[in-house]
Amino acid sequence: MYDYLQVGKIVNTHGVKGEVKLLPLTDDISRFDDLERVFVESDGTMTRYDIQSVKYFKGMVIIKLAGIDDPETAAALKGCFALVDRENAVKLPEDTYFICDIIGCSVYDENGAYLGQVREVLQTGSNDVYAVRDETGREVLLPALKSVVRKVQPDLRRIDVVIPKGLLDDEV
Repeated sequence: MYDYLQVGKIVNTHGVKGEVKLLPLTDDISRFDDLERVFVESDGTMTRYDIQSVKYFKGMVIIKLAGIDDPETAAALKGCFALVDRENAVKLPEDTYFICDIIGCSVYDENGAYLGQVREVLQTGSNDVYAVRDETGREVLLPALKSVVRKVQPDLRRIDVVIPKGLLDDEV
């Protein structure tokens, strides 16, 4: 599991006081209201910044980071990701997981047969879908429903599923 979670991407500067415009990468944009600090990853280096203020504008987050006091310094952060450590991550409800903890997990069916690894999580609106691919390139799209996903163990990088009848080509 990752020690840091992405909460946004710095896409531009804002104003003349060094604020940055952040594209939120979180389900709940208001989570920035309670955030005291972020880490900005630039060229493989993580730098901690205290947050001085937060505003919202047209679905974007405008953040003033301590020590970034002019547009030129803020511009150097453009394209960087803002992250939080796990301690400051949003507490998730039971049986929900961060996408970064799902990607890369090995998936096994109800018989213990290996199906592949989760390569992508598709967010469809009604439910997520796990794109699982094996070594041959065969891909299976598994709906992330309680009737399908039986056990998720991110610490073991393992997911156990029950394949819905007719989902696999060889079941038709």
